Amino acid sequence: MADLQDELHHTTGFGGFGEAPADPERRAARLPQDAGELPEEGAGEPRHEDAGRSGDTLERARALLAAHPVADGHNGLPRVLRNLPWYDLELGESALGTDLPRLRAGHVGAQFWSLHLPPGSPGGERAVDATLELLDLVRRVVGGHPEGLRLALDAGQLADARHCGRTAVVPGPAAAAALGDSLGILRSLHALGLRLLTLSRTSWAGDAEGTGAVGGADGTGGADDRGGAGGPGLTRFGEEVLREMNRLGVLADLSGATGATARRCLALSKAPVVFSRSAAHALRPHPANLPDDLLTELGTAHGLCLVPLTAEQTGPSLRDVADHLDHVRRLAGAHCVGLSGSYDTGTAHPRGLADTSRYPHLVAELLDRGWTEADVALLTWGNVQRVVRCADFTARAAQQRRGPSTARIEDLDG
Repeated sequence: MADLQDELHHTTGFGGFGEAPADPERRAARLPQDAGELPEEGAGEPRHEDAGRSGDTLERARALLAAHPVADGHNGLPRVLRNLPWYDLELGESALGTDLPRLRAGHVGAQFWSLHLPPGSPGGERAVDATLELLDLVRRVVGGHPEGLRLALDAGQLADARHCGRTAVVPGPAAAAALGDSLGILRSLHALGLRLLTLSRTSWAGDAEGTGAVGGADGTGGADDRGGAGGPGLTRFGEEVLREMNRLGVLADLSGATGATARRCLALSKAPVVFSRSAAHALRPHPANLPDDLLTELGTAHGLCLVPLTAEQTGPSLRDVADHLDHVRRLAGAHCVGLSGSYDTGTAHPRGLADTSRYPHLVAELLDRGWTEADVALLTWGNVQRVVRCADFTARAAQQRRGPSTARIEDLDG
């Protein structure tokens, strides 16, 4: 158990790329108010999303989040920080949607930090190298902010970070291309902290482009189970990758995977699968959103659909996001829905959800809609904790039955 009396100490910031700027006005300009009093989004403009909402509901939401903080399934901060010459997450950065003041204001208890590479990035060894660099950056950023962040690689560490008042950082998802078609590299990435891997855009896990993606434009869920336009789904080597992920405790992320890949993973995986950025296709057609039949299958398999807070996938307003959460809960069940902030990924966010401080307003909307506190607690924290714990149990059991796989792609798919 982590020491609950960790010594707090002041940090002047962490960038890893140079010294802090001497100009104090630059620091003061980052946040218009003190860190404890974040500016309301859209100050000076009508607040349509909160119109008619009582202050009591918002306070109830904050109290609920204090006990059951948000476990955010996708955040793009590592890739953004990689390109900044200097930053200070403790004082706050106005150019970002994520920093420690906003995480505290939003009651964010855990985040998955994405290791995805920019679109069009080279594959092969370069993808492996770039992913390793992002993993190193995650560790350096967390190590540089011990008063606010803590690396968490299992369910126990998630709970410890929460009890210490830190935001737990879980590395992942990474792209499947980061494996370089090698199970040895998968094990090495796991040893360095990787806990979530997106199974798409490789020769052994289908192709996430175009109509083959889950929730394709035709509303059928993309490629059919025989292969079709989206590729063949998991090959024999892909199935071996999934088995090794189960043995290690690396969760399978299926957002953007083909329909064939998603359904094969649901059938084969011994641990719960995760859709790290998927909403309801019935409400908003998008290649990464899930059709109703797949949401129902996900609920049966006790997986997890993390609904993204992006205008592209859920709509332009906070209420649109709540509509998707209602829909997923109705079809998959309260035990299978969670939140994916998708902040600092370069995507636009709905009105009322501009940064990580805004989660209490979303929870207040759900309470106004009649969500029970028990269901909200599952949405914000309980479901992610369950999935991570199940992955840990599955890994320990699998390691009793089999050793590390030595399979090679040329042997299985050649």
